[in-house]
Parts: sequence; C-alpha cells; structure tokens
Amino acid sequence: MGRLFPSALLLLCCAGAAAQSLRPLGDAELAEVRGGDGISFAAHIVLNDPTLVGAVSDSRLSLGFKGDGQNSYLVIKNLRGTVDMFAVSLGVRKMPDGADYVAIGLPSYVRYSNFGFESLSVQSDPLAPVSSSLGSLNINGGMALQGQFRLWAH
Repeated sequence: MGRLFPSALLLLCCAGAAAQSLRPLGDAELAEVRGGDGISFAAHIVLNDPTLVGAVSDSRLSLGFKGDGQNSYLVIKNLRGTVDMFAVSLGVRKMPDGADYVAIGLPSYVRYSNFGFESLSVQSDPLAPVSSSLGSLNINGGMALQGQFRLWAH
C-alpha cells in the first residue's frame, strides 16, 4: 500500500496542472507578473589548470594602452587557479518612485584555490620576455559577501 500512495499523489498533481490551461498575457498583465527572487547561479571557474595534459606553461593576458604616441602593455603572465562562487543573483526591483532597477546580488560565498599569476609587468612588446616584474599573486581562501550592486537608467 505504501507504493500506491506516491503514485496516486503524482497523478493528482498532474491532473491539477493539466486543468489549468496556458493563455497569452497582454502587456499590462505581463507587467504585473511577479516571480520568486529572480535568477541565481553558481560558478566553478578553472583557469590554466597545470594538472591537465597539454596545459599551457606560458600564457599571457595583455591589456594595451596608447599614450603620447607610444604603445604600452600591462602583461599578466600565467594567470591560473580555481574560483568557486555560490548564489550570484540577478533580479528586477522597484524603487520607491516606481522606477525599475536591476539588482545584482553579490555571491554569498567565494572560494579561491591557488588563484593568481606568476608576474605582472608593463612593457612595450606584449610577447617579449618579462624583464621586470612588478610582483606575483597567489590567493587561497574563502569569503562571504552580502549586498547588491544596483543599476538603473536615467
């Protein structure tokens, strides 16, 4: 008898959903539709994992700038590591005056594992060997955040 109960419950749920038919909504009706909390997502980002077969040993991220007729490049060599983020949210909210804004919720948890780079330099050729490094970075740890980043149009 215990096996019949879940089956009967499933049939009742399906019958209830089928009884409500779908219909198109007009713009005014659609504007009044409210969802839950918007969209939330988690991310697991792995950059240049050295444990993979065929991993790149000399990767570069270059940002170019031109000033006084001369090109300069900020070169980040061997950016690597793992970043885990949980529950970044995106939703539309209303201000007290009735205007809408986009609220991007900060991740409640971020974890860094060997995240960083081998060297940071400024040079005139982004492909030249790094001759003068401004330093390196390696982060291991986690952090908890709360709050929102808000965007609206004027």
